Amino acid sequence: MKLHWKILISLILSFIIGLWSNLSIDHQSSAPAWFNGLKETCQFIGTLFLNGLKMVVIPLVVTSIICGVSKIGGESGFGRLGLKTMGFYALTGFLAVCTGLLCVNLLSPGDVKSEIKDKILNNSAEIQKEKIDGAIDRADQGLQGLFEIFHRMVPSNLFKAATEGQLLGLIFFALLFGFFISRLNSNYRDTQNSFWESLNAVILAITKWIISFAPIGVFGLVTPTLMQVGLDTLSVMGKFALTVLLGLGIHAFVVLPILLWIFGKIKFRNHFQAMSPALLTAFSTASSSATLPLTMDCIQKRVGVSNKITSFTLPLGATINMDGTALFECVVVVFLAQLFGVEMGFVTQFTVVLMALLTSIGVAGIPSASLVAIIVILQTVGFPPESIATGVGIVYVVDRILDMTRTAVNVFGDSCAAVIIGKSEGETGYYENL
Repeated sequence: MKLHWKILISLILSFIIGLWSNLSIDHQSSAPAWFNGLKETCQFIGTLFLNGLKMVVIPLVVTSIICGVSKIGGESGFGRLGLKTMGFYALTGFLAVCTGLLCVNLLSPGDVKSEIKDKILNNSAEIQKEKIDGAIDRADQGLQGLFEIFHRMVPSNLFKAATEGQLLGLIFFALLFGFFISRLNSNYRDTQNSFWESLNAVILAITKWIISFAPIGVFGLVTPTLMQVGLDTLSVMGKFALTVLLGLGIHAFVVLPILLWIFGKIKFRNHFQAMSPALLTAFSTASSSATLPLTMDCIQKRVGVSNKITSFTLPLGATINMDGTALFECVVVVFLAQLFGVEMGFVTQFTVVLMALLTSIGVAGIPSASLVAIIVILQTVGFPPESIATGVGIVYVVDRILDMTRTAVNVFGDSCAAVIIGKSEGETGYYENL
């Protein structure tokens, strides 16, 4: 049985057991022993799974970025083709995050009744709210806070940054490291590439192994939340899911088509038709890496882009261009801030935008890996561990369908880059095989 079916079954069981448990003690003054035992067991399992995800954060992000950037620098014609590709990916990523930020601020899915917030915060809203507010205040210090962001980008001690989880500095170092690997002579460059690619393969294997326990981890994260808050959560998450889907829809059916027309005079209908097999595969697998062979096949055979452009832009895009993921991460963080009653100022939201863009680069193309990045962003803006665990459990209620949708958007964004870059290089004869 495939992973997505296992996760779906796990979610169904979580809903049944969690909601039944909540309803069974609805009118009781105190929770019975079986309720507390089930809740504690699930929390133990969920925390273990969450710790596993946190464990691979730093090696996953660092190795992915180093491998991607070193390959770019080593390609012939890097100066022109590389800048075009990176520029387009940066543009679409920024537009995606801004779209998500606009949607979540306009719709405010986290603004719910105070009693629901109290339940989600495990009946200790005021205590945790003080912790959150204090942490956010320290992060959101106006212009000084903005300067601090750039200070964190250049850590004085790389190992200290790694142990403290300061991913911003690690990402900056990884970008520099990967770029200068491409500038080494061939012997040293090949050795470095071989080392980092093999290390990245090991980390990906470990990550996939941890993700294989996602059905159990999902059950452990979601069930306690539903046991605590009951049916109220469903209404809250329904509005959150619609906010994410609206943002993804605007990016896929408005922003990207406009870019296709402006930069390539390409009709959206033709491109969407050509990419439909890859998009359906991306949606069903929730893995951009697994979809990459089919994406390359559609781009070359159904669209008509050359192998030179395809082999350069698409593997790179599958590693660093995650429009849907970046949008999702931004919406999740702001949604949880709204849910926990945290006022996010300009600097804090700027930090979220920056981290969503940067962490999406290092998110591997595997199912639910974006939750790893979300944990990083929440830690960066100052959420305490207990609130992060609660927030991830809440988001996981609807994460599967959103994961499938944002993966399809990721793949579609990569394909748009390939045809636009190909057009800019003078290629013609696209979509003749449709």
